[in-house]
Amino acid sequence: MSLHQQDSGDGGDARCGHCGATAVGPCARCRSPVCGDCCVLTEGSAKVWAVCLRCRDRGGASLHRAWLTVAWWLIAPLVVLFIFVAILANTIGK
Repeated sequence: MSLHQQDSGDGGDARCGHCGATAVGPCARCRSPVCGDCCVLTEGSAKVWAVCLRCRDRGGASLHRAWLTVAWWLIAPLVVLFIFVAILANTIGK
């Protein structure tokens, strides 16, 4: 798996946010442009993503924490809704 060069959209080449070299893609976490030398590839997911060195130092090269956050944002409202419906059904049933 390799990174592919990315155009910044303004006609010029996107530059790495860390070293200033030509960027090959965005970081999977912070979305800043990174070059091949300033990123690591993710571990433990179905698709390989590039993570900049700064993000790797803060959270490792895995995206498990990001997926847990997504799951939390989906499950928490459902749990709150279930509790609300259960209380409402208990109140109406009396």
